[in-house]
Amino acid sequence: MNVHENARLTPAGRALLARPVSEGWTAKAAAEAAGVSLRTARKWIGRHRRGGERRHHDRSSAPRRCPRRVAEARIGEIERLRRGRMTGPAIAAALGMARSTVGAVLRRLGLGRLSAL
Repeated sequence: MNVHENARLTPAGRALLARPVSEGWTAKAAAEAAGVSLRTARKWIGRHRRGGERRHHDRSSAPRRCPRRVAEARIGEIERLRRGRMTGPAIAAALGMARSTVGAVLRRLGLGRLSAL
């Protein structure tokens, strides 16, 4: 895990923050001792109560699902048309898709410029 250089709490620090609260400290006293805000302390204390030590690590910000993801078959069709030297807007018109979506797919495939062909 990459810890930000200015982060007040690392996973070990989060565990140290939550432990005194389970021994009877108030959240406010633990926050002051750790040098963080009460809101931050309550967040990590709540996560500790829900899952213990394993909850002290940062969660991924990547979406768990993407309901509007472009289907693999459609991506293959976009690539096939591009390799046939069609422009992005022409591909979008032919497939009935948004130009921005076709452009994003082409950039992801590395085919955003004709020179890439």
